[in-house]
Amino acid sequence: MRQAIDLAATAATWGDVPIGAVVLDSSGSVIATAANQRQRDNNPLAHAEMLALYRASQSLGAWRLDGCTMVVTLEPCAMCAGAIAQTRLARLVFGAFDERAGAVASLFDVLRDPRLPHRPDVVAGVLADDCQTLLSQFFNLRRG
Repeated sequence: MRQAIDLAATAATWGDVPIGAVVLDSSGSVIATAANQRQRDNNPLAHAEMLALYRASQSLGAWRLDGCTMVVTLEPCAMCAGAIAQTRLARLVFGAFDERAGAVASLFDVLRDPRLPHRPDVVAGVLADDCQTLLSQFFNLRRG
């Protein structure tokens, strides 16, 4: 999670919401990293999770991320949760809850919906205070 937090801080330097994501293979080795790039790239799909999933699939040479874990600083939105389910990711670890757009626990529970054929394990709230502080500082500066 510390690496994801560092990536999130980088996103803030280019004006993006500070969210970072890291994908680990089944042995625990980092195979992909990403930070939000929506503002930088003018791309509404450039969420940290989406970029990290794409890079992980490129690293493995396969779209299925069986056995892999994603660590991300903020609870994924509906788009990212859907992509996580589609990749067959084994586990999701996230930091801060997102009461406004979270689709893993807060507003929806996409990843644990029993109607889906694949449901990754979810670990929530890891270093949540650190992740939330980064987000709060970012938005306080933008509003202030």
